Amino acid sequence: MDASEPSSTATGAPVAVAGYPGPFPVGRYALKLRDRLREFQRVAVIGEVCGLRIGRGPNVYFELRDQQGALSCAMWRDDFDRQGLAEDAFADGLEVVAAGGLDFYPGGPQASPRLQFRVRELRLAGEGDLLARLARLRRELSADGLFEPQKLLPRPVLPRRIGVVTSRDGAARRDLLAGLERRGWRGTVVWGDAPVQDRRAAAAIRRSVRDLAAFADVDVIVVCRGGGSIADLWAFCDEALCREIAVLAVPVISAVGHETDRTLIDDVAAVSCSTPTHAAEAAVPLDCTRAREAVAAHARRLNTLGRAALASRARTLAASSRAPREHLDRHRRRLHQLTREMRAASARGLAGRGEFQRRIAALVLDRKLEATRVAAAAGRRSLGANARRLARASEGIGRRRSLALGAQAAALRAHDPDRTLERGFAVALDDAGEPLAGVAALREAGSFDLQLSDGRVPAQVDDSQERERGAP
Repeated sequence: MDASEPSSTATGAPVAVAGYPGPFPVGRYALKLRDRLREFQRVAVIGEVCGLRIGRGPNVYFELRDQQGALSCAMWRDDFDRQGLAEDAFADGLEVVAAGGLDFYPGGPQASPRLQFRVRELRLAGEGDLLARLARLRRELSADGLFEPQKLLPRPVLPRRIGVVTSRDGAARRDLLAGLERRGWRGTVVWGDAPVQDRRAAAAIRRSVRDLAAFADVDVIVVCRGGGSIADLWAFCDEALCREIAVLAVPVISAVGHETDRTLIDDVAAVSCSTPTHAAEAAVPLDCTRAREAVAAHARRLNTLGRAALASRARTLAASSRAPREHLDRHRRRLHQLTREMRAASARGLAGRGEFQRRIAALVLDRKLEATRVAAAAGRRSLGANARRLARASEGIGRRRSLALGAQAAALRAHDPDRTLERGFAVALDDAGEPLAGVAALREAGSFDLQLSDGRVPAQVDDSQERERGAP
Protein backbone atom coordinates (compact mmCIF):
# COMPACT_ATOMS: atom_id res chain seq x y z
CA MET A 1 0.00 0.00 0.00
CA ASP A 2 1.49 3.38 -1.04
CA ALA A 3 1.51 6.24 1.43
CA SER A 4 -0.41 8.35 -1.05
CA GLU A 5 -3.36 5.97 -0.87
CA PRO A 6 -5.91 6.68 1.89
CA SER A 7 -6.83 3.98 4.40
CA SER A 8 -10.30 2.37 4.53
CA THR A 9 -12.68 1.15 7.19
CA ALA A 10 -13.56 -2.52 7.61
CA THR A 11 -16.29 -2.02 5.04
CA GLY A 12 -13.85 -0.55 2.52
CA ALA A 13 -15.16 3.03 2.73
CA PRO A 14 -12.41 5.64 3.41
CA VAL A 15 -12.68 7.69 6.60
CA ALA A 16 -12.01 11.24 5.42
CA VAL A 17 -11.99 14.72 6.94
CA ALA A 18 -13.38 17.45 4.74
CA GLY A 19 -10.64 19.62 3.28
CA TYR A 20 -7.75 17.24 4.17
CA PRO A 21 -6.34 14.34 2.12
CA GLY A 22 -6.13 10.98 3.78
CA PRO A 23 -6.28 9.50 6.32
CA PHE A 24 -2.95 7.66 5.88
CA PRO A 25 -1.36 5.11 8.23
CA VAL A 26 0.74 7.02 10.73
CA GLY A 27 3.73 4.71 10.33
CA ARG A 28 3.86 5.23 6.58
CA TYR A 29 3.53 9.00 7.03
CA ALA A 30 6.33 9.01 9.65
CA LEU A 31 8.66 7.08 7.29
CA LYS A 32 7.89 9.47 4.42
CA LEU A 33 8.57 12.42 6.78
CA ARG A 34 11.94 10.89 7.75
CA ASP A 35 12.91 10.42 4.14
CA ARG A 36 11.92 13.98 3.26
CA LEU A 37 13.89 15.47 6.22
CA ARG A 38 16.97 13.48 5.28
CA GLU A 39 16.86 15.14 1.87
CA PHE A 40 17.53 18.54 3.46
CA GLN A 41 20.94 20.08 2.86
CA ARG A 42 23.67 19.16 5.32
CA VAL A 43 24.86 22.25 7.21
CA ALA A 44 27.27 23.32 9.95
CA VAL A 45 25.88 25.12 12.99
CA ILE A 46 27.60 26.83 15.92
CA GLY A 47 26.30 27.10 19.46
CA GLU A 48 26.83 26.36 23.13
CA VAL A 49 26.71 22.76 24.41
CA CYS A 50 24.02 22.08 26.99
CA GLY A 51 22.58 18.91 28.55
CA LEU A 52 25.46 16.64 27.44
CA ARG A 53 24.86 12.90 27.97
CA ILE A 54 27.66 10.44 27.20
CA GLY A 55 26.59 6.98 28.33
CA ARG A 56 27.27 3.42 27.29
CA GLY A 57 24.74 3.50 24.49
CA PRO A 58 25.50 3.94 20.79
CA ASN A 59 24.67 7.68 20.81
CA VAL A 60 25.98 10.86 22.41
CA TYR A 61 23.16 13.32 23.12
CA PHE A 62 23.39 17.07 23.72
CA GLU A 63 21.76 20.38 22.78
CA LEU A 64 23.19 23.38 20.96
CA ARG A 65 21.84 26.75 22.11
CA ASP A 66 22.26 30.44 21.44
CA GLN A 67 20.21 33.57 22.10
CA GLN A 68 17.65 32.78 19.39
CA GLY A 69 16.91 29.09 19.91
CA ALA A 70 18.11 25.55 20.55
CA LEU A 71 18.61 22.34 18.59
CA SER A 72 18.47 18.78 19.94
CA CYS A 73 21.52 16.83 18.66
CA ALA A 74 22.59 13.19 18.54
CA MET A 75 25.91 11.73 17.36
CA TRP A 76 26.91 8.13 16.84
CA ARG A 77 29.50 7.10 19.42
CA ASP A 78 31.85 5.90 16.67
CA ASP A 79 31.68 9.30 14.93
CA PHE A 80 32.30 11.03 18.27
CA ASP A 81 35.35 8.87 19.01
CA ARG A 82 36.82 9.64 15.58
CA GLN A 83 36.83 13.37 16.41
CA GLY A 84 39.64 12.79 18.92
CA LEU A 85 37.84 14.70 21.70
CA ALA A 86 38.33 13.49 25.25
CA GLU A 87 35.16 13.16 27.30
CA ASP A 88 36.46 15.60 29.92
CA ALA A 89 37.37 18.14 27.19
CA PHE A 90 33.81 18.14 25.78
CA ALA A 91 31.45 19.58 28.41
CA ASP A 92 28.50 21.90 28.88
CA GLY A 93 29.19 25.53 28.10
CA LEU A 94 31.68 24.93 25.26
CA GLU A 95 31.24 26.72 21.94
CA VAL A 96 31.34 24.10 19.16
CA VAL A 97 30.76 23.79 15.43
CA ALA A 98 28.62 20.76 14.48
CA ALA A 99 28.16 19.51 10.90
CA GLY A 100 25.28 17.25 9.89
CA GLY A 101 21.61 17.32 9.03
CA LEU A 102 18.11 16.69 10.30
CA ASP A 103 17.04 13.13 11.14
CA PHE A 104 13.70 11.79 12.32
CA TYR A 105 13.16 8.57 14.29
CA PRO A 106 9.59 7.40 13.56
CA GLY A 107 9.19 5.50 16.83
CA GLY A 108 6.91 2.51 17.21
CA PRO A 109 4.18 0.96 19.35
CA GLN A 110 6.39 1.21 22.46
CA ALA A 111 8.80 4.01 21.45
CA SER A 112 8.29 7.77 21.06
CA PRO A 113 9.33 9.59 17.90
CA ARG A 114 12.26 12.04 17.99
CA LEU A 115 13.38 14.86 15.70
CA GLN A 116 17.14 15.46 16.04
CA PHE A 117 20.09 17.05 14.32
CA ARG A 118 22.34 14.10 13.46
CA VAL A 119 25.93 15.31 13.90
CA ARG A 120 28.56 13.78 11.59
CA GLU A 121 31.54 15.99 12.45
CA LEU A 122 32.28 18.07 15.52
CA ARG A 123 35.00 20.52 16.51
CA LEU A 124 35.50 23.21 19.12
CA ALA A 125 34.72 26.70 17.83
CA GLY A 126 37.88 28.57 16.95
CA GLU A 127 38.64 32.24 17.27
CA GLY A 128 37.76 32.79 13.63
CA ASP A 129 34.23 31.53 14.18
CA LEU A 130 33.76 33.79 17.20
CA LEU A 131 35.16 36.80 15.35
CA ALA A 132 32.72 36.20 12.50
CA ARG A 133 29.82 36.03 14.93
CA LEU A 134 31.14 39.13 16.68
CA ALA A 135 31.26 41.06 13.40
CA ARG A 136 27.69 40.01 12.56
CA LEU A 137 26.39 41.08 16.00
CA ARG A 138 28.25 44.38 15.72
CA ARG A 139 26.56 45.09 12.40
CA GLU A 140 23.12 44.23 13.80
CA LEU A 141 23.54 46.46 16.86
CA SER A 142 24.85 49.31 14.73
CA ALA A 143 21.91 48.99 12.36
CA ASP A 144 19.53 49.19 15.35
CA GLY A 145 21.18 52.45 16.46
CA LEU A 146 22.36 51.08 19.83
CA PHE A 147 25.90 52.53 19.73
CA GLU A 148 24.81 56.13 20.38
CA PRO A 149 22.26 56.33 23.31
CA GLN A 150 24.83 55.75 26.06
CA LYS A 151 27.28 58.26 24.59
CA LEU A 152 24.61 60.99 24.74
CA LEU A 153 24.04 60.58 28.51
CA PRO A 154 25.56 63.30 30.74
CA ARG A 155 28.22 62.07 33.17
CA PRO A 156 28.82 63.88 36.49
CA VAL A 157 32.23 65.44 37.03
CA LEU A 158 32.27 64.27 40.65
CA PRO A 159 29.92 61.27 41.15
CA ARG A 160 28.70 60.45 44.66
CA ARG A 161 28.12 56.69 44.12
CA ILE A 162 29.81 54.42 41.57
CA GLY A 163 28.50 50.95 40.75
CA VAL A 164 31.14 48.36 39.78
CA VAL A 165 30.42 45.01 38.10
CA THR A 166 33.38 42.64 38.19
CA SER A 167 34.63 39.43 39.73
CA ARG A 168 34.93 39.35 43.52
CA ASP A 169 38.57 38.20 43.53
CA GLY A 170 39.81 39.61 40.20
CA ALA A 171 42.78 41.90 39.74
CA ALA A 172 40.52 44.42 37.97
CA ARG A 173 38.82 45.11 41.30
CA ARG A 174 42.10 46.06 42.97
CA ASP A 175 43.29 48.12 39.99
CA LEU A 176 40.04 50.12 39.94
CA LEU A 177 40.21 50.86 43.67
CA ALA A 178 43.85 51.92 43.33
CA GLY A 179 42.91 54.27 40.47
CA LEU A 180 40.10 55.84 42.53
CA GLU A 181 42.46 56.25 45.46
CA ARG A 182 45.00 58.06 43.29
CA ARG A 183 42.22 60.40 42.14
CA GLY A 184 41.58 61.25 45.81
CA TRP A 185 37.88 60.36 45.44
CA ARG A 186 35.93 59.84 48.69
CA GLY A 187 32.52 58.66 47.42
CA THR A 188 30.75 55.30 47.78
CA VAL A 189 31.42 52.18 45.68
CA VAL A 190 28.50 49.76 45.26
CA TRP A 191 29.75 46.33 44.16
CA GLY A 192 27.83 44.10 41.78
CA ASP A 193 29.81 40.87 42.02
CA ALA A 194 29.40 38.57 39.00
CA PRO A 195 31.43 35.87 37.23
CA VAL A 196 33.22 37.19 34.17
CA GLN A 197 34.15 33.99 32.30
CA ASP A 198 31.71 31.09 31.98
CA ARG A 199 28.41 30.32 30.31
CA ARG A 200 26.46 31.94 33.18
CA ALA A 201 28.55 35.11 33.20
CA ALA A 202 26.48 37.11 30.67
CA ALA A 203 23.21 36.61 32.56
CA ALA A 204 24.87 37.41 35.90
CA ILE A 205 26.50 40.58 34.54
CA ARG A 206 23.19 41.69 33.00
CA ARG A 207 21.38 41.12 36.30
CA SER A 208 24.01 43.04 38.30
CA VAL A 209 23.93 46.01 35.89
CA ARG A 210 20.12 46.09 36.01
CA ASP A 211 20.05 45.95 39.84
CA LEU A 212 22.63 48.71 40.19
CA ALA A 213 20.73 50.98 37.80
CA ALA A 214 17.34 50.30 39.40
CA PHE A 215 18.02 50.12 43.13
CA ALA A 216 21.51 51.39 44.05
CA ASP A 217 21.03 55.08 43.06
CA VAL A 218 24.45 55.16 41.37
CA ASP A 219 25.65 58.00 39.13
CA VAL A 220 27.78 55.79 36.84
CA ILE A 221 28.39 52.02 36.38
CA VAL A 222 31.81 50.50 35.59
CA VAL A 223 32.02 47.00 34.03
CA CYS A 224 35.58 45.69 34.10
CA ARG A 225 37.79 42.59 33.94
CA GLY A 226 41.28 41.70 32.81
CA GLY A 227 42.43 40.64 29.36
CA GLY A 228 42.14 37.30 27.58
CA SER A 229 41.21 35.65 24.32
CA ILE A 230 37.99 36.40 22.51
CA ALA A 231 36.57 33.15 23.89
CA ASP A 232 37.40 34.27 27.44
CA LEU A 233 35.75 37.65 26.81
CA TRP A 234 32.73 36.25 24.96
CA ALA A 235 30.36 36.94 27.88
CA PHE A 236 30.86 40.66 27.17
CA CYS A 237 29.72 40.13 23.57
CA ASP A 238 26.35 38.76 24.65
CA GLU A 239 23.62 40.39 22.54
CA ALA A 240 21.05 40.63 25.36
CA LEU A 241 23.63 42.23 27.68
CA CYS A 242 24.63 44.81 25.06
CA ARG A 243 21.03 45.69 24.22
CA GLU A 244 20.15 46.19 27.87
CA ILE A 245 23.20 48.40 28.54
CA ALA A 246 22.40 50.49 25.45
CA VAL A 247 18.98 51.54 26.82
CA LEU A 248 20.02 52.16 30.44
CA ALA A 249 19.45 55.65 31.83
CA VAL A 250 22.73 55.42 33.82
CA PRO A 251 26.02 55.87 31.90
CA VAL A 252 28.10 52.69 31.69
CA ILE A 253 31.91 52.66 31.43
CA SER A 254 33.47 49.55 29.88
CA ALA A 255 36.95 48.41 30.86
CA VAL A 256 37.13 44.85 29.50
CA GLY A 257 40.45 43.34 28.42
CA HIS A 258 43.50 45.28 27.33
CA GLU A 259 44.09 47.87 24.60
CA THR A 260 44.04 45.25 21.81
CA ASP A 261 40.78 43.63 22.97
CA ARG A 262 37.51 44.96 21.58
CA THR A 263 34.17 43.50 22.70
CA LEU A 264 30.60 44.52 21.90
CA ILE A 265 30.11 46.11 25.30
CA ASP A 266 32.85 48.60 24.37
CA ASP A 267 30.76 49.74 21.41
CA VAL A 268 27.48 50.29 23.28
CA ALA A 269 28.94 51.76 26.49
CA ALA A 270 29.18 55.49 27.12
CA VAL A 271 32.99 55.26 27.43
CA SER A 272 35.35 52.44 26.45
CA CYS A 273 38.53 52.23 28.55
CA SER A 274 41.62 50.11 28.02
CA THR A 275 42.28 49.29 31.70
CA PRO A 276 40.49 49.49 35.07
CA THR A 277 42.80 52.39 35.98
CA HIS A 278 41.67 54.25 32.90
CA ALA A 279 38.06 53.44 33.89
CA ALA A 280 38.63 55.05 37.31
CA GLU A 281 39.81 58.23 35.58
CA ALA A 282 36.78 58.20 33.26
CA ALA A 283 34.35 57.59 36.14
CA VAL A 284 35.83 60.49 38.15
CA PRO A 285 36.97 63.07 35.56
CA LEU A 286 37.96 65.50 38.31
CA ASP A 287 41.32 64.82 40.00
CA CYS A 288 40.14 65.40 43.57
CA THR A 289 43.67 65.66 44.99
CA ARG A 290 44.70 68.39 42.54
CA ALA A 291 41.33 70.11 42.95
CA ARG A 292 41.76 70.21 46.75
CA GLU A 293 45.27 71.62 46.33
CA ALA A 294 43.96 74.28 43.91
CA VAL A 295 41.14 75.22 46.31
CA ALA A 296 43.61 75.51 49.18
CA ALA A 297 45.89 77.75 47.06
CA HIS A 298 42.97 79.97 46.09
CA ALA A 299 41.89 80.17 49.73
CA ARG A 300 45.36 81.32 50.77
CA ARG A 301 45.42 83.93 48.00
CA LEU A 302 41.95 85.21 49.00
CA ASN A 303 43.09 85.44 52.62
CA THR A 304 46.13 87.50 51.65
CA LEU A 305 44.17 89.82 49.36
CA GLY A 306 41.41 90.20 51.98
CA ARG A 307 43.87 91.26 54.67
CA ALA A 308 45.45 93.79 52.29
CA ALA A 309 42.02 95.20 51.35
CA LEU A 310 41.03 95.55 55.03
CA ALA A 311 44.25 97.39 55.85
CA SER A 312 43.69 99.77 52.92
CA ARG A 313 40.07 100.47 53.94
CA ALA A 314 41.16 101.04 57.54
CA ARG A 315 43.68 103.67 56.49
CA THR A 316 41.05 105.45 54.33
CA LEU A 317 38.57 105.43 57.22
CA ALA A 318 41.13 106.82 59.64
CA ALA A 319 41.89 109.68 57.22
CA SER A 320 38.16 110.45 56.85
CA SER A 321 37.65 110.53 60.63
CA ARG A 322 39.97 113.58 60.96
CA ALA A 323 37.37 115.99 59.37
CA PRO A 324 36.81 119.47 61.02
CA ARG A 325 35.03 119.19 64.36
CA GLU A 326 32.96 122.31 63.71
CA HIS A 327 31.33 120.69 60.72
CA LEU A 328 30.31 117.71 62.83
CA ASP A 329 29.04 119.93 65.69
CA ARG A 330 26.89 121.97 63.31
CA HIS A 331 25.21 118.86 62.01
CA ARG A 332 24.79 117.54 65.55
CA ARG A 333 23.03 120.74 66.71
CA ARG A 334 20.73 120.70 63.69
CA LEU A 335 19.84 117.11 64.39
CA HIS A 336 19.03 117.91 68.02
CA GLN A 337 16.78 120.84 66.94
CA LEU A 338 14.93 118.68 64.44
CA THR A 339 14.46 116.04 67.11
CA ARG A 340 12.86 118.50 69.54
CA GLU A 341 10.54 119.85 66.84
CA MET A 342 9.48 116.34 65.90
CA ARG A 343 8.71 115.48 69.54
CA ALA A 344 6.60 118.67 69.99
CA ALA A 345 4.70 118.08 66.73
CA SER A 346 4.04 114.47 67.71
CA ALA A 347 2.69 115.52 71.15
CA ARG A 348 0.33 118.11 69.58
CA GLY A 349 -0.90 115.62 67.01
CA LEU A 350 -1.54 112.94 69.65
CA ALA A 351 -3.43 115.42 71.88
CA GLY A 352 -5.66 116.60 69.01
CA ARG A 353 -6.36 113.07 67.91
CA GLY A 354 -7.28 112.04 71.46
CA GLU A 355 -9.71 114.95 71.86
CA PHE A 356 -11.35 114.16 68.54
CA GLN A 357 -11.74 110.52 69.49
CA ARG A 358 -13.29 111.48 72.86
CA ARG A 359 -15.90 113.72 71.14
CA ILE A 360 -16.73 111.03 68.62
CA ALA A 361 -17.03 108.44 71.39
CA ALA A 362 -19.37 110.65 73.48
CA LEU A 363 -21.62 111.32 70.47
CA VAL A 364 -21.77 107.68 69.50
CA LEU A 365 -22.48 106.57 73.09
CA ASP A 366 -25.34 109.08 73.44
CA ARG A 367 -26.94 107.81 70.24
CA LYS A 368 -26.53 104.21 71.32
CA LEU A 369 -28.08 104.98 74.76
CA GLU A 370 -31.15 106.67 73.21
CA ALA A 371 -31.64 103.81 70.78
CA THR A 372 -31.36 101.32 73.64
CA ARG A 373 -34.00 103.19 75.67
CA VAL A 374 -36.43 103.25 72.73
CA ALA A 375 -35.86 99.51 72.15
CA ALA A 376 -36.43 98.78 75.89
CA ALA A 377 -39.77 100.71 75.90
CA ALA A 378 -40.94 98.85 72.80
CA GLY A 379 -39.92 95.59 74.41
CA ARG A 380 -41.87 96.34 77.58
CA ARG A 381 -45.01 97.11 75.55
CA SER A 382 -44.61 93.93 73.54
CA LEU A 383 -43.97 91.92 76.72
CA GLY A 384 -47.22 93.20 78.37
CA ALA A 385 -49.28 92.33 75.30
CA ASN A 386 -47.73 88.86 75.18
CA ALA A 387 -48.42 88.35 78.89
CA ARG A 388 -52.10 89.23 78.44
CA ARG A 389 -52.42 86.89 75.47
CA LEU A 390 -50.77 84.09 77.49
CA ALA A 391 -53.20 84.63 80.40
CA ARG A 392 -56.20 84.42 78.11
CA ALA A 393 -54.85 81.32 76.43
CA SER A 394 -54.12 79.69 79.81
CA GLU A 395 -57.69 80.29 81.04
CA GLY A 396 -59.16 78.82 77.83
CA ILE A 397 -56.95 75.76 78.05
CA GLY A 398 -57.94 75.25 81.73
CA ARG A 399 -61.65 75.37 80.91
CA ARG A 400 -61.29 72.94 78.03
CA ARG A 401 -59.26 70.52 80.14
CA SER A 402 -61.86 70.70 83.02
CA LEU A 403 -64.68 69.84 80.63
CA ALA A 404 -62.69 66.94 79.13
CA LEU A 405 -61.77 65.64 82.61
CA GLY A 406 -65.45 65.67 83.70
CA ALA A 407 -66.47 63.70 80.63
CA GLN A 408 -63.76 61.13 81.19
CA ALA A 409 -64.71 60.81 84.91
CA ALA A 410 -68.37 60.16 83.97
CA ALA A 411 -67.25 57.47 81.51
CA LEU A 412 -65.10 55.85 84.20
CA ARG A 413 -67.94 55.90 86.73
CA ALA A 414 -70.25 54.24 84.19
CA HIS A 415 -67.82 51.31 83.97
CA ASP A 416 -67.11 51.14 87.73
CA PRO A 417 -68.17 47.72 89.22
CA ASP A 418 -69.26 49.45 92.46
CA ARG A 419 -72.03 51.30 90.56
CA THR A 420 -73.43 47.91 89.58
CA LEU A 421 -73.40 46.82 93.23
CA GLU A 422 -75.29 50.00 94.19
CA ARG A 423 -78.17 48.85 91.97
CA GLY A 424 -78.69 45.71 94.14
CA PHE A 425 -76.29 43.23 92.67
CA ALA A 426 -73.72 41.15 94.70
CA VAL A 427 -70.44 39.40 93.90
CA ALA A 428 -69.48 36.00 95.39
CA LEU A 429 -65.84 35.99 96.55
CA ASP A 430 -63.70 33.08 97.79
CA ASP A 431 -61.34 33.19 100.74
CA ALA A 432 -58.65 34.80 98.56
CA GLY A 433 -61.00 37.57 97.46
CA GLU A 434 -61.32 36.24 93.93
CA PRO A 435 -64.78 36.19 92.22
CA LEU A 436 -66.59 32.82 91.94
CA ALA A 437 -68.19 32.38 88.52
CA GLY A 438 -70.86 29.69 88.32
CA VAL A 439 -72.76 27.27 90.57
CA ALA A 440 -70.07 24.63 90.35
CA ALA A 441 -67.50 27.04 91.74
CA LEU A 442 -69.88 27.95 94.64
CA ARG A 443 -70.47 24.28 95.53
CA GLU A 444 -66.81 23.53 95.36
CA ALA A 445 -65.95 26.46 97.65
CA GLY A 446 -68.72 25.60 100.17
CA SER A 447 -68.43 28.88 102.06
CA PHE A 448 -67.92 32.30 100.49
CA ASP A 449 -68.49 36.03 100.97
CA LEU A 450 -71.07 38.19 99.25
CA GLN A 451 -69.71 41.59 98.31
CA LEU A 452 -72.47 44.24 98.41
CA SER A 453 -72.23 47.96 97.80
CA ASP A 454 -71.91 48.73 101.51
CA GLY A 455 -69.88 45.68 102.73
CA ARG A 456 -69.37 41.90 102.83
CA VAL A 457 -71.69 39.17 104.21
CA PRO A 458 -70.45 35.57 104.86
CA ALA A 459 -72.52 32.78 103.27
CA GLN A 460 -72.41 29.05 102.54
CA VAL A 461 -74.02 26.57 100.13
CA ASP A 462 -77.04 24.54 101.42
CA ASP A 463 -78.03 21.56 99.22
CA SER A 464 -80.63 20.08 101.62
CA GLN A 465 -83.67 21.27 99.63
CA GLU A 466 -82.29 19.85 96.40
CA ARG A 467 -81.67 16.56 98.14
CA GLU A 468 -85.20 16.53 99.44
CA ARG A 469 -86.61 17.23 95.99
CA GLY A 470 -84.51 14.48 94.59
CA ALA A 471 -85.53 11.87 97.32
CA PRO A 472 -88.16 9.20 96.31
